[in-house]
Amino acid sequence: MKKKYLKKSGAFIWLYICLFLIFGCHTSKTNAPHAESTSPEITKIVVVGFRAALPHAEQTDTIMSPLSGSVFIAGPVPQDAVEKITDRLFNRLVAAKKCELVSPGQAQGLYSSIVDSDENVGMRVLKLLQKVGSHFGADAVLAGYIYRWQEREGSDYAVNRAASVAFDLHLVCPADGSIIWRGKFDKTQRSLTENLLDMKTFFQGKGQWMTAEKLALIGLNNLLNEMPICINN
Repeated sequence: MKKKYLKKSGAFIWLYICLFLIFGCHTSKTNAPHAESTSPEITKIVVVGFRAALPHAEQTDTIMSPLSGSVFIAGPVPQDAVEKITDRLFNRLVAAKKCELVSPGQAQGLYSSIVDSDENVGMRVLKLLQKVGSHFGADAVLAGYIYRWQEREGSDYAVNRAASVAFDLHLVCPADGSIIWRGKFDKTQRSLTENLLDMKTFFQGKGQWMTAEKLALIGLNNLLNEMPICINN
């Protein structure tokens, strides 16, 4: 009896080790942040925050990021979701107390006035962000898009359709328009049995089916933990 128990325990331990090795060695290219170059010294950031990639969409479509060129399956994104994630982004940066920050309210107000100006009609997004950053005398501008915000259909423990979100973030240098850093999060939640390689998200969600907001906040925290300035330095 004791030997049989030890054999079963040993098999369980080996299974756990195998899963750990698979998970530990797996890097998701879809969600991996990307450093464009060595980060310059940054002491002031204009936090533009997020915008809906397709603000008036009624159905999904495949689109390209205006800043990185990455392709996303995009769809309708509620404005309150954009505001919530932007607020969480700004509050996280404020709590870090590493950089002087210009709030999304100030940044977006200036951004809108530049867009509305006749002389800037058709100006590329990157140039607009450069103008915003230069106006505030900042070293970088932090901006991104939310491409998809699909809410789950069901409860914490059973769903007909899982939550699915996609967004990106970019640190733009106002001086020359270079991308200092970029990261993206593009995920549809799946059960652990469907995707053993995504154990991290499974445990972060406490084994439950998450709402779109909770899934997005996990993604946002993961990106900010990887951002090379302000949070970790």
